[in-house]
Amino acid sequence: MGTPQRKKLDRTLKPHWVWAIAFGSAVGWGAFVLPTDWMGGKGPLAVVIGLLLGAVLMTVIGVSYGFLIKHFPVSGGEFAYAYIGFGRTHAFIAGWFLTLGYICIVALNASALALLGKFLFPGIVKTGLLYTVAGWDVYLGEVLISTIALIVFAILNIRGASFSGRTQFIFTMVLLSGIILLAIGAFLNGSASTANMQPLFDPSKPAIASILAILAIAPWAYVGFDNIPQAAEEFNFPPEKAFKLIVYALLAAGLAYSAMILIVSSLEPWQDLAAMQSSWATGAAIESLLGRIGVFVIALALTMGIFTGLNGFFLSSSRLMFAMGRARILPDMFHRLHPKYNTPYVGIIFTALLCMIAPWFGREALLWVVDMSSIGVTIAYFYCCATAFKMMESPGKKVLSALGMLSAITFFLLLTLWFLESSLSAPSYIALAVWIGIGIIFYFTQQEDYNKIPRKELNYLILEKEEIK
Repeated sequence: MGTPQRKKLDRTLKPHWVWAIAFGSAVGWGAFVLPTDWMGGKGPLAVVIGLLLGAVLMTVIGVSYGFLIKHFPVSGGEFAYAYIGFGRTHAFIAGWFLTLGYICIVALNASALALLGKFLFPGIVKTGLLYTVAGWDVYLGEVLISTIALIVFAILNIRGASFSGRTQFIFTMVLLSGIILLAIGAFLNGSASTANMQPLFDPSKPAIASILAILAIAPWAYVGFDNIPQAAEEFNFPPEKAFKLIVYALLAAGLAYSAMILIVSSLEPWQDLAAMQSSWATGAAIESLLGRIGVFVIALALTMGIFTGLNGFFLSSSRLMFAMGRARILPDMFHRLHPKYNTPYVGIIFTALLCMIAPWFGREALLWVVDMSSIGVTIAYFYCCATAFKMMESPGKKVLSALGMLSAITFFLLLTLWFLESSLSAPSYIALAVWIGIGIIFYFTQQEDYNKIPRKELNYLILEKEEIK
């Protein structure tokens, strides 16, 4: 067999940059926008317990990621792992779900920046009313904000992983500083009190139901820690360190989410916060007690969360598409590298262009798509754990991989069993059906060429080795 061309990415990512990519992507904007939404009908302690349990289950899943990164430090993450364990068709399924899931999260982060603009500068952002989608007014101002953000972060990512890794670490440090300052402000404020957190659970429903409803969103809340395997080919350190970075990122993300829930619920009775009519209830609560300084701090932290999300998922989506292009399941153009920066610029540009469509459909319509992206992430988690289970020799690690598979199945059932409170909404089911339908059509148009590639050649293209041991 003639040796096929296999382009490689530069090894420039330092450990603390990779940690920042994982942590910043996992926390993102959600910790600063969603506390009041999550507490509604559940209670603050239910949210904290659900999120911390989610971090524990993600850590169990992370054991399998650490094992596979150590043995297969290549771009593609779950796409490569599904191929190792179950073959090329399953690799396509994992890659297809993940690609669109990552792109959806990029789009949602861009729309979150417009949401922040609506709260801080409504007179500017709410200009040029275009139309209404699912009850959400779409303004030209917010479309422009989202579009500009996508262009800026596409350029940052094209300039190289080291550049985006360095900026990601800076963004993350500012984000953490913002949470610490908010905690200090709440502690020093005389009106903030643990009494506002009562009752800790919504008395109208069983506590376990509220906890499970939050636990079900853990795949979405912590998606981002799996950016680490997507960047594995670019580590400038031994891949054995990846598992520790995953654990540290998940631990920090769980604590950051919990801290924001406790801070916000201490400011006012949580039932009032959940019922508040505001484009950004969390920001309004901070403003009411901590004033404009508090708003500035949380707005800065939120901006950093959005930036880390945009940066991290631009990196992951482009690396995943690069790996799939290298395996010839996506068009060859996704395999191209920038002549100066050696980055997969086509995937970065494609992600930006596709996400620029999203702001025109309104945030509610976008949320339907993003909600069901949790399904795709859960499927990817399952493939990773199942592959690790097949390859691991240690009985103890096999047990952890089996627990990871069970966790993924649990998440899947929590999201798909329609009689549970945690189930997807009807529009999300429709979006999921469309997503699957497009994937089936795409696969059958590509499968002939994809399946023609000899096994050894495909092994080399995906894993840089002809034999899998």
